[in-house]
Amino acid sequence: MSSSPRSRTSQTAIFALAVGAAIIGLSLVLVYFGINVLDEGADFISGLYPPIAVTTEGAQIRELYTVIFLIAVAIFIVVEGLIIWTVIRYRRKPGDDTLPPQTHGNNIAEMVWTVVPTIIVIFMFVISWQTLNVVDTASANPQTRIRALAGQFQWQFDYLSPDGTKVLYTELLPLVSLGGGMTVPAGRTVHLSLVSNDVIHAFYVPQFLFKRDVVPGHPNQFDFTVNESDAGQTFRGQCAELCGSGHSIMLFEVRALTGAEFDAWLADKVAKANATPAPPPSGGVGTTVKLSALGVKYEQTSISAPAGAPFRIEFENKDPSTPHNVAIHEGSPTGKAVFTGEVFPGVATKTYDVAALAAGPYAFVCTVHPTMTGTLTVQ
Repeated sequence: MSSSPRSRTSQTAIFALAVGAAIIGLSLVLVYFGINVLDEGADFISGLYPPIAVTTEGAQIRELYTVIFLIAVAIFIVVEGLIIWTVIRYRRKPGDDTLPPQTHGNNIAEMVWTVVPTIIVIFMFVISWQTLNVVDTASANPQTRIRALAGQFQWQFDYLSPDGTKVLYTELLPLVSLGGGMTVPAGRTVHLSLVSNDVIHAFYVPQFLFKRDVVPGHPNQFDFTVNESDAGQTFRGQCAELCGSGHSIMLFEVRALTGAEFDAWLADKVAKANATPAPPPSGGVGTTVKLSALGVKYEQTSISAPAGAPFRIEFENKDPSTPHNVAIHEGSPTGKAVFTGEVFPGVATKTYDVAALAAGPYAFVCTVHPTMTGTLTVQ
């Protein structure tokens, strides 16, 4: 027995009231917990987009993403709208005990769902090809040449001469917060070469909207230009290819300077790199402590030194092409640094002269690889 139109209307009204009450209740709960629905909605929408690009090439990629995203949204709305309309329009009603007339084949519909997707795919192919050509275009005479050497598990940045044949300065510290990182001039074309001597890595800076693999035996390269308006900013980067147990610590930072600031910075670094090192202090250093590193860890996890007297650390880096050093911190690896030794790649040995320390517990840490730690007891 079918229900009357009045009863169906009442049921619809009750359902609508229940839905309205649920929405109002949910809104009150969100307000009670201090959740701004509009802000959360805006964050959700912005989360569907990549970060704001800080390079001219990244801006091209973001424009391509926007076009593809809008096409996808339009298709989603059309498809979901047709599904909802079909469900409502052709829903089974009381008294419908037989199947409606069945349609087999429709030439117009088949042409539409064949031709329209084909046109969309061709359009996306063309604009993607154009963007790829722009992003992959390499300048014949870039204003700055840098080589990024990726290794387990750190980055090294070599600043090259204009013809790319000579290394002017090498930065072994990957993070700006440690006094290193990759420094680039904003508003100038930077030609970046990517080299790996061990396994596959990947160079990825989210705000560049760009990732490129670093394959051993096959040097890779690309050009980029940081916007002049973004000079003075620092951008986070990382290896985006699982490269081993230390993959999570393979981070780096990119610092953008104005052209004049970059020129002054590079000239200062080159001058310091070419300067004759000061001779070690003569006399007064009686104790020599031996320390070595292999496999991205210190082979000795506990060493000792005399209190109130200068001493030396003879540090052997046994990791080929991997930079390490020894830094001494008060109390723990995150305590105040009281000594920082020069970073250098292996295989090599350096002797650090450490000034007298007060008695107490200290930690020694590799500045490049913070997971490398040990205990120094001064007594």
